[in-house]
Amino acid sequence: MGTIERLTITLPADMAGLVKGAVNEGGYASTSEVIREALREWKMKRDLHAGQLAALRVDIDRGLADAANGRLVPYDRERILERGRKQFASRANFALPRPQKQT
Repeated sequence: MGTIERLTITLPADMAGLVKGAVNEGGYASTSEVIREALREWKMKRDLHAGQLAALRVDIDRGLADAANGRLVPYDRERILERGRKQFASRANFALPRPQKQT
């Protein structure tokens, strides 16, 4: 773990109760362990978010470059919706119902 530094933190009563409860239930040896695990998970979530943001920036830059170089595709609402349905279905393992055409 490296060098240890002592910090004093202030938590709302409900959060402090959660931390103490986790220790009292035997899941952790100390309140410090609970906080360390929470911080590790927070860091993981933050790193994941940063990675997703970086990937989004790459996609945006690629799209802007395509537009600047005239590589455009005409807007086709149905094609876009169908592509979205396929992507969603592949992630969720089920298909969304097709909307009824309005006449």
